[in-house]
Amino acid sequence: MNKNTLIALSVVAAEAVVPLDAKEAASHFTIRELTHSATARRLGIDNTPPPQAVEAMYRLINDVLEPARIQYGSPIYVNSGYRCKALNKAVGGAERSYHLAGRAADLTTGSIEGNRRLYEILCTLPHRELILERGGIWIHVAW
Repeated sequence: MNKNTLIALSVVAAEAVVPLDAKEAASHFTIRELTHSATARRLGIDNTPPPQAVEAMYRLINDVLEPARIQYGSPIYVNSGYRCKALNKAVGGAERSYHLAGRAADLTTGSIEGNRRLYEILCTLPHRELILERGGIWIHVAW
């Protein structure tokens, strides 16, 4: 089986079926977290990623986000991850944004000081873009 193949398991508890993904079991980040968008929900935009974007998000998680979280030692919050074209347009994203391919995330630790520390950690990890946005309010990282 290809290491990028999604594996879905089901756990039955109290008549609820909860899908689990084996790749997310040891990570602080999930595909759901990287695709969640209040803007998409409010505007009725389906932000479901295609398989190649899901694979890209796993690489982002495994090569960048999870190593950063381990080094940082505290929670890191995803403000924006994958965006479909309609959502990217709605939020004013760049036409060729890495978010469209699942290769970017906008992150925060909850403080400017924490974001600056996280930025320094991210400088040591694989990336194509790394931007401390608006004086440190959030960090954009793309691989």
